[in-house]
Amino acid sequence: MKFTEGYWLRSERVQASYGSQAFKVERIDHGMRILAPERPILSRADALDQTVLTLEFVSFHKNDIRVTIRHYDAYDIHPAGFELQTSPEEVSVEVNDDEALMKAGEITVHVNRKNCDYYFEADGRRLTGSGFRNFGYIRYDKKPSTMFSEEHYLSDRYKPYMVQELSLKPGEYVYGFGEQFTSFTKNGQVVDIWNEDGGTASEVSYKSIPFYLTSEGYGIFVEQTEDVSFEVASEKVEFVGFSVEGESLSYHLIYGPTPKEVISNYTNVTGRPALPPAWSFGLWLTTSFKPMYDEKTTSSFIDGMHERNIPLSVFHFDCYWMKALHWCDFAWDDETFPDVKDMLKRYHEEKGLKICAWVNPYIAQGNAAFRECVEKGYFLMRADGKGVKQTDHWQPGLAILDFTNPDAVRWYQGKISELLDTGVDCIKTDFGERIPIDVKYHNGADPKSMHNYYTYLYNKAVFEVLEKKRGKGEAVLFARSATAGSQKFPVHWGGDSSASYISMAETLRAGLSIAMSGFAYWSHDISGFEATATPDLYKRWVQFGLLSSHSRLHGSDSYRVPWLFDEESNDVVRFFTNLKCRLMPYLYAAAVEAHETGIPMMRPMIMEFPEDPACRTLDLQYMLGGALLVAPIFNDRSEAEFYVPEGVWTDYFTGRKYEGGRWYSGKYDYFSLPLLVRPGTVLAMGSRDDRPDYDYKENLTLKCYEPEEGKEYEITVPEQDGGNGHRLTVVRHGKDLTVTGDLTDVRTELL
Repeated sequence: MKFTEGYWLRSERVQASYGSQAFKVERIDHGMRILAPERPILSRADALDQTVLTLEFVSFHKNDIRVTIRHYDAYDIHPAGFELQTSPEEVSVEVNDDEALMKAGEITVHVNRKNCDYYFEADGRRLTGSGFRNFGYIRYDKKPSTMFSEEHYLSDRYKPYMVQELSLKPGEYVYGFGEQFTSFTKNGQVVDIWNEDGGTASEVSYKSIPFYLTSEGYGIFVEQTEDVSFEVASEKVEFVGFSVEGESLSYHLIYGPTPKEVISNYTNVTGRPALPPAWSFGLWLTTSFKPMYDEKTTSSFIDGMHERNIPLSVFHFDCYWMKALHWCDFAWDDETFPDVKDMLKRYHEEKGLKICAWVNPYIAQGNAAFRECVEKGYFLMRADGKGVKQTDHWQPGLAILDFTNPDAVRWYQGKISELLDTGVDCIKTDFGERIPIDVKYHNGADPKSMHNYYTYLYNKAVFEVLEKKRGKGEAVLFARSATAGSQKFPVHWGGDSSASYISMAETLRAGLSIAMSGFAYWSHDISGFEATATPDLYKRWVQFGLLSSHSRLHGSDSYRVPWLFDEESNDVVRFFTNLKCRLMPYLYAAAVEAHETGIPMMRPMIMEFPEDPACRTLDLQYMLGGALLVAPIFNDRSEAEFYVPEGVWTDYFTGRKYEGGRWYSGKYDYFSLPLLVRPGTVLAMGSRDDRPDYDYKENLTLKCYEPEEGKEYEITVPEQDGGNGHRLTVVRHGKDLTVTGDLTDVRTELL
């Protein structure tokens, strides 16, 4: 939110109080507290009639400094709060007349006592800081008051805001903020952290995360669940500004120094992702949304994939597994599916499939589930006290489950449990973004602070049931909405894209942005959700989709089985599904790494190559794990243009060598795209191409790309339970490769 008009002038609607002096500094547990008046106090008289802000620096975790700015200490609107893990560092605080210094780990905070400017330093390098009029308290749209007995004899006729601005350096790029479909580098943008169902073609996001990181090796996490408005080199081009409504603001500076280390440290605080089961990395096929389907339809899709020898791992039932106008009452449509348990049992046993079912947290009126929830008080209530909050958007008279009510959570989890008992293995948790703020919550939480946080409680409730019923390592969601910490409940997908190359590109930008926001596993609707792709686009999106962490064919108005596009589409889907299955020893090792460290499977180029200036703005290619460069094709001319970092890279399909540090272009058929292997890679390839979950160590092949003579290369071949796996060391001696470690029956190839 902008409070200024240009650099010099504040808006006439603003009355601002900025910290201007570190008047008093005191040591507190794991940090220091500063009293910062809006005007310097040089005499006793100066201490009267002015606003004083409290500024606190606390070591929250390793390489994490939590900064809190408060105006009124006793202001409490019962906000929601993120579930964070804390492990405060020991700190040292030094105070003299000129400066207050706090040291915690590798970070030092410098505060100028005369003007309360402060900055963060690490490894002898200034990271970012706050200077003249950069942090303060804003009274916005203040109405005039009077000491006489008129209606304006009111002291708080304004909206209170806290604001902080942190400096940027020349050439510093800003990334993150969740799944943002706008430009990958966020400089010059205004980003509001407010989840909405807005599609993929605007600044609106399903997954708004109040976290950004920069090319200077640090991240900023604003610890507020309500709307945080970021001005990213927009209101003031030298700063990232952020503001929240209220009387306090907390944020964390998280140091790396590399992007990977920043993400790892951030997820150490907000939560590491669970490890999805190996079967979830295979191909998912859905009924699509609007077209009619019944058991005959679903069986024809499954049989059609089998007849064409296309490996299928998961089949998904979208909304119409329930009756129309009944979503989401958890009752199968018995006219369409008369014997659900028998059908799902056959799909499991005869087809080897896992089953997914769609749900959301809204319940339409006119069914038994709705009436039960009304009777027991499980819904969000109207703020005016006139009953349950209802709307006709999406479903008639729908109401929204209140996940702050423990009894409502148990009821919802019971419904999910019953669904799993029919034979469902995983859940698509749709929606959770359009959460009203004119409501009352069971626990009295502030509804504005719950708008974004609602999705966390919703997905957590479902994920807990999956882990309880299926076991850890077997639980997986397909979730659309998210907030900070939601990465603990994978997988997330990119929402309602359209069947166009433009939408395919904005989808990738969103995936790169959410990777820079701590989300390790991510997917999207192959060929776009809205409209129907051309055969050309379908096949190109299939390449992109099967070289993503998770892969799903899904659409709105039409089916997405490949034979409805053209005959070659069958071959392309089969080819890239086979490839992904063969790559599973490598991909699952990357999944285990993501689970243990928070570093995502799909990585922006800057995450792997932060020292390469050319990688800082790339948003049409990415790394899949640490070794595979993927450059999807975004046009109907079969043309690709891509950048190769330093070293000698190898085309996976042709073996062509690419000298790094330059750009390349070329034409590719539908069975190829730029898929390059990083020099010095030992790529573990599995023996099966018909499923993603198999014994990865059986008939294992190690492909060694440009290994250095005599250098030891260590890899781990994972087990599907996410355990320690099998450690191998590979050494090149001339044209020979030597493998030592836990496994002996291993093939090798020198490339």
